[in-house]
Amino acid sequence: MKMHNIGYILLRALLWIPAHLPLGFHYAVSRFICWMMRDVIHYRRDVVMTNLSRSFPDKKYWELTEIADRFYSHLADIIVEAIWYGGCTNPSRFVKDCPEEMVNPEVIQHLLDVSPAVMILNSHCGNWEFFGSIDYFDRPEGSPCPFTTDNVVVVYKRPSSKVWDKFLRKNRLTTVKDPSFDGYVETSEFFRYALANLAAGKKKLYNMNTDQAPYRNVDRLPVGEFMHQQTDTMYGGVAVAHKKGMSVAYMNVSWVKRGRYRLTFTPICEDASTMEPLQIMKQYYSLLQKDIEAQPWNYLWTHKRWK
Repeated sequence: MKMHNIGYILLRALLWIPAHLPLGFHYAVSRFICWMMRDVIHYRRDVVMTNLSRSFPDKKYWELTEIADRFYSHLADIIVEAIWYGGCTNPSRFVKDCPEEMVNPEVIQHLLDVSPAVMILNSHCGNWEFFGSIDYFDRPEGSPCPFTTDNVVVVYKRPSSKVWDKFLRKNRLTTVKDPSFDGYVETSEFFRYALANLAAGKKKLYNMNTDQAPYRNVDRLPVGEFMHQQTDTMYGGVAVAHKKGMSVAYMNVSWVKRGRYRLTFTPICEDASTMEPLQIMKQYYSLLQKDIEAQPWNYLWTHKRWK
């Protein structure tokens, strides 16, 4: 047996019991994790404070430290929520404590009706680990649910660790029971996957996390100022949407209360061929900046997004 498979089995075994404990237990543990990251090991504290100070140049130091402290609490919640989610092999457990709600799924249903596919641009706001169960999210009574295991596609960047790659893949698809599900697609496979499905006439909803700094050896698109800093972005997904006339939407994930996030969709265009990729990305970053400014602690500040 390969070493990464052994590591994966050990990690799953280690977290099996905690994953099946109630969500309330995890939030109690979250306080300890927050204290360890923030006050003991100072996990990426320099990166967090640098990002915050450059993103909010008008805020005083004490205001930035308040945001940082609340961010670490939020990050700890994300970690324990992800562990708890790994125990939701029975979807009814997730539904019972469902931490996500959709405000306007009809927006996505409309875009799916009028275009060959939908590109949903999202960020590291809220808890992105739950997206594999979006068809179980709460929504207004009578509202359509455009998300199914037949059309949802989560585009992700493979971690360097094979152990974590296998673990996260299994964890993110905890509630997916269809053995033929192929909607968890690595970025390097996305273009071939999307073109094949478009050619076959299969309408898909592509969820792309778009706020990270461009990876090495990929084309960069300068989008101007985002959070008071000159920003380059990846735009391969939007380029495909532009070429094939897909629709594009922005997904906001706001924090409502502990254990509750709210998804709101904002259409950017019904036909991306009518807009240049730069226009689409500028609009995306404008919407994202407004959401970060409204809830700055709800964003993942530990990554070096400006390089």
